[in-house]
Amino acid sequence: MSPKLIAVAIALTLGTAPGAPALAAGDPPATSNKRIIRQNSEDLLARAVFQTLLGEFALRQGDVKLAADVWTDLAQRANDPLVASRATEIAIQAKQYERALELSKLWQEIDPESLKARQTEASLLILTGRIDDVAPQLAKLLSDDKDNLASNFLHLNRMLARLNNNALAQRLIDRLADPYGELPEAHFAMAQAAANNNDSLRAIAEIEEALRLRTDWESAALLRAQLQAQLPDSPAISKLQEFVTRYPAANNARLVLARLQVSEKRYNDARKNFEYLLQSNPDNPEIMYPVAMLALQTGDTESGRLQLERLLQTDFPDKSAVHFLLGQLSHEQNQPDAALAHFRAVESGEQYIAARTRAAQILVQQGKTDEAKTMLQGTRGANPAQRTQLTLAEAQILREAGRHSEAFGLLDKALNEQPNNVDLLYDAALTAERIGKPELLESYLKRLLKIQPEHPHALNALGYSLAERNIRLDEAFQLITQALTLTPEDPFILDSLGWVQYRQGKLAESLLTLEKAYRLKADPEIATHLAEVLTAQNRQADARSLIDAALKAHPGNSLLVEAARKLQP
Repeated sequence: MSPKLIAVAIALTLGTAPGAPALAAGDPPATSNKRIIRQNSEDLLARAVFQTLLGEFALRQGDVKLAADVWTDLAQRANDPLVASRATEIAIQAKQYERALELSKLWQEIDPESLKARQTEASLLILTGRIDDVAPQLAKLLSDDKDNLASNFLHLNRMLARLNNNALAQRLIDRLADPYGELPEAHFAMAQAAANNNDSLRAIAEIEEALRLRTDWESAALLRAQLQAQLPDSPAISKLQEFVTRYPAANNARLVLARLQVSEKRYNDARKNFEYLLQSNPDNPEIMYPVAMLALQTGDTESGRLQLERLLQTDFPDKSAVHFLLGQLSHEQNQPDAALAHFRAVESGEQYIAARTRAAQILVQQGKTDEAKTMLQGTRGANPAQRTQLTLAEAQILREAGRHSEAFGLLDKALNEQPNNVDLLYDAALTAERIGKPELLESYLKRLLKIQPEHPHALNALGYSLAERNIRLDEAFQLITQALTLTPEDPFILDSLGWVQYRQGKLAESLLTLEKAYRLKADPEIATHLAEVLTAQNRQADARSLIDAALKAHPGNSLLVEAARKLQP
């Protein structure tokens, strides 16, 4: 139906009844003593059918204002509770809350016994800010619905959230709960309201009273723990432990207790509670997963692996995360084929790109570089950041295979699409140096530092490159010192500083700097630099001793092997 025909239909529908003026679009409903407009019985049915169809058609087309106008007019004419209910609902949907409030009153006039009509009016009074009017309404609703009194108190805070005024909501709930001092749910509602208003001490006092009246109430025990956890020297753990000792079947409370114990690094206590839960819920993924995590965290890899493998047989929703963890375990235990299978099984989630990258690394270690490359190229990144990760991973596996020129070409192509990507610029710079193009390293790093001037690793890489080439040593020293200011305890930046000091002839300073770097990280490259300085100070025996010890820790390392060859007597 075209807009023009709809307008004609509305004009006919709302303007033709004799003695019954139509409600113009946007007009408020008539006052209560004139709401119910009687119609001749012969045309009421036809009008009702037509307006019902028209109102629902407008609603389906997304014109909620027109639907509200049509249904409001019909509600005023029909004297029917179902029509009044529907008109109120659509007015709310159209966000015409004042109109909806008037319609809810009409609904109650037609059906004075309707609890839903009174509940709707109370909600609308809250929504329109009529707090003075809503208190007696809510009090009457509570007193008239004794069978659902407890449940209604538990829903009060959700209803009053529409006020967007926690202090006002707290005062209102206190007023409503006052006559029901022996009802635990009333104290629970007051505790929630106080908590929402940041009145923690009052909230705890009310929830304690609720638990005094209903000692086995698990929801109240959980709310108390949540409130107490915010206090200094929190008694939350001890109180929850008392509760689950008294009521061993309170699984939710025990689960929260175990998680709190983990957060406080009380792993043995947490494990006992998890194991208790696991005995009564052996196939519950919500329990199996934290049990597995706790086992792994405490070094019990066999128990952790067992629970993770069992999780794969359940309906646990994030099986990709489980496969990723099992892949890590298998890799750490030198089971590359099992690790590869698990990493390949990660199909989605936060670990997806990391899993594909690790699978590729395993393939490279197995001599399957082209297969690793194909797998990464077949992996779709969901966003630019993930696509960058994949490019960096592919470049890494190519470098590990000694295919540095190919890695550089890949990175250079990616930079054509993202010329200001800091990660790509940094990786391309380091790869350029490996293929003997230090001028490109310098170009990329300078472009990076224009984008991010305080990038410590770029500053360090540029400074170290200058020191390694034994050029512009003052500039190198300045760059590395700036990097060290940003990350003072980085052993690799300290190594760079020690190396530029060595190039400047500052042997004593260089030795102290490199010794500190080696204490922080016994890395082979740092060891070779330190050995070089010791040799320059005529301490060849100390240098040989250092390299021999480093070779025991890193057998076969090419840098150390070459250093040992040079130090042979």
